Amino acid sequence: MTDTPLSAVDRTERAGSPLLVLVIAVLLVAAAGSYSVLPQEQAGRFTLGLLALLAIVGLSSLFFYAVGVLQFAGQAARNDLTKLIADSSGEGLLVTEGDARVLYANETYLGMSGASDATQIRPVERLFSGPAEISEAVYRLAQAARDHRTAAEEIRLSPALDGVTAVGWYRVKVRPLDRTGRKRAVLWSVADVTRERERHENVFQELQHAIDFLDHAPAGFFSADPDGRLSYLNATLAEWLDYDLAQVGSGGLTLGDIMAGDGAAMLSAVPGAPSEVKTEQFDVDLRRRGGQSLPVRLLHRIAFAEDRMPGPSRTLVISRAPGEEPAEDLRAAEVRFARFFNSTPMAIASLDGSGAILRSNAAFVRLFGDALRGGDRARSVYAGVSDADQAALRAAVAAASEGRGDIPAIDATLGGTTDRSVRLFVSGNEARGGEGSTVDIFALDTTEQRTLQESFAQAQKMQAVGQLAGGVAHDFNNVLTAIIGYSDLLLSNHRPTDPSFQDIMQIRQNANRAAGLVRQLLAFSRRQTLQPVDLQLGDVVAELQNMMRRLVGEKIEIDVVHGRDLWLVRADVNQLEQVVINLVVNSRDAMPEGGRITVRTRNVPEPEVAAFGEKTLTPADYVLIEIEDSGSGIPPDVLPKIFEPFFTTKEVGKGTGLGLSMVYGIIKQTGGFIFCDSVMGRGTAFRIFLPRHRPAPVEEPARKEPVKAVSSDLTGRGTILLVEDEDAVRAFGARALTSRGYTVIEASSGAEALEIVLEPDQSIDLIVSDVVMPEMDGPTMFGELRKRGIDIKVIFVSGYADDAFRRNLPEGAVYDFLAKPFSLKGLVEKVKENMG
Repeated sequence: MTDTPLSAVDRTERAGSPLLVLVIAVLLVAAAGSYSVLPQEQAGRFTLGLLALLAIVGLSSLFFYAVGVLQFAGQAARNDLTKLIADSSGEGLLVTEGDARVLYANETYLGMSGASDATQIRPVERLFSGPAEISEAVYRLAQAARDHRTAAEEIRLSPALDGVTAVGWYRVKVRPLDRTGRKRAVLWSVADVTRERERHENVFQELQHAIDFLDHAPAGFFSADPDGRLSYLNATLAEWLDYDLAQVGSGGLTLGDIMAGDGAAMLSAVPGAPSEVKTEQFDVDLRRRGGQSLPVRLLHRIAFAEDRMPGPSRTLVISRAPGEEPAEDLRAAEVRFARFFNSTPMAIASLDGSGAILRSNAAFVRLFGDALRGGDRARSVYAGVSDADQAALRAAVAAASEGRGDIPAIDATLGGTTDRSVRLFVSGNEARGGEGSTVDIFALDTTEQRTLQESFAQAQKMQAVGQLAGGVAHDFNNVLTAIIGYSDLLLSNHRPTDPSFQDIMQIRQNANRAAGLVRQLLAFSRRQTLQPVDLQLGDVVAELQNMMRRLVGEKIEIDVVHGRDLWLVRADVNQLEQVVINLVVNSRDAMPEGGRITVRTRNVPEPEVAAFGEKTLTPADYVLIEIEDSGSGIPPDVLPKIFEPFFTTKEVGKGTGLGLSMVYGIIKQTGGFIFCDSVMGRGTAFRIFLPRHRPAPVEEPARKEPVKAVSSDLTGRGTILLVEDEDAVRAFGARALTSRGYTVIEASSGAEALEIVLEPDQSIDLIVSDVVMPEMDGPTMFGELRKRGIDIKVIFVSGYADDAFRRNLPEGAVYDFLAKPFSLKGLVEKVKENMG
């Protein structure tokens, strides 16, 4: 390149010419002189011609100024300032018109192109030439210029444009220029970015060195996103864990993949305040790709945002494998570990590969006391579990000795005479000091949990059986209602001396016996009708004392021990008496050769409830009634089934198996609890806990309603709507009521009954409705009637207790109830009572 100073090339404007001004002045002076020399006539014509010429020049100037050809001095000054900025720019600027014509080039561009004047200017296409990558970049720029688009490329030249530098980097841009009314032009800019690229390369090299230092540091390092995905893992940690670095950052690894156990959850649970940067230390195990464990210490740092949301974490990993742990105060660490090891409530022990117990903490000694008796090396963990669980424990210990991870937990029963259960967690551990690999075992006492699970399962089973029994009883009640009803209709048409009368009575009596069985099923399913009252449990037992003595006979003694100042309970007296009698009879049957039955009552305050050891007994104040015998006891395999319906150990024909199930249902429906303890050869004890009842204070004594005398005349008048989905029951009810003088309208569902009531000319005096019906049940029909303002008296008929459907009725609903199965007399008496 030449050392001659260069000046910018500009072909877009023309500078003023002094010579042209001088020529115009001479012409004007000559015109004035000719005016004084020429004759007057010629001078006049010359003057007119001159004025016409000046007028044309003036109009032309105005036109050229309007189109922008002429400019004033101020505008030219502004153009000069713009030109000065462009001329002094550090980037090379080139403006071209068409394909090759150069309109402007600043000094920087002239220096880059090595041109000494305008004739030597090279366009960008010729300025940059070389290998294929350069040609392709220049072609893309030229194509953008032809398409009037903006584009930019970075081009590497070797040597550089100055001819001295070995390598030069240039950023070339092209941008179209729109000029109103003129050809479009293109602005090219060329910037030398060699030093900038050198700085970037230096920074990149330094970054590569830093990454290399971090990758090969003697400690591991990883970074994880808040969702647990690993975004970075250094080479040291990847080598420890036997992972390929290509998997990291591509969604291939997460914290859960490299953390053993619940370590990932522990790291993600670190709390933090807004804008806090927190560092936590964890001693955990990492999991190698093959499943082996690696003990490490983590220095886990995480920054929290203003909303306490965690950001990416930065974690330093220090290996604590044998021979790699950094030096520390071993004595302090030993004391700290010993305190933690012996004070933790979890049972922990270390075993060798054969299952011998090397060391254990206090909790392990308490749990596996029998297995720890004898010499140190003679103590075996296998002696602490039952024979059935030893094989699974041996397999787990062997897997841990081999360094395998993720060993499933083992549910086992302790050996010896105990019935306690434990959950065992086994993991491998690389010991130090030449002891070889050891096995760590952690034990949790799950006896209480197992008891709760078994009690819950038993309660679920009893609930399911109760629902089944209740459904059977409900459907069977409909059949019995029809049998009893039609038997009553037949008996009303036969005299006692009629030969068929006794046969019909037998049918009715057996139907009533079946109804008694159904009531027991309903008692078990807690769906029978109860009439609870406030009562003193001691009074109930005292009134039953004579009856109990007659029931048990002379071979069996009965002792009744009354508690003092018993609290009140709320229960159905008749049902509670039936419970006591049933349990006494069962005790009698368990002592065919005689014995003793003890009936006790006492108060159980809430603090004493836990002493009974019943996990399902809710803490509260109770009144306890206990019935204990000295009989043969109940076998352990039979004891869980005694409250199930139709389960009996008696001979065929000597029991229905519904006695204890009825007792269970009555106590549960009353809100109490019943438990049975039995030891073979020593006897059985039933304990019934009834909740203490605290009656609300009554300011004024309630007035007793006068008892209405039952009229012997059961006939009447009025229109009754009978709603029943069972055809036989509906037909019997219609015949019974019609024979007593009532007008009966029948409906098979609640929806059909609702349509009948809503008929304009229909007048209904009483509705007798079943509760459970298809399409629309009785309570729904009742609610729809009350919504429409229809206040007709309703008698609900059901095999279930009325409180089973009361919650489905509107609040404050007034109705009457008739339990199934009912007799003809019971039906007409209830209707007569409501018809007045």
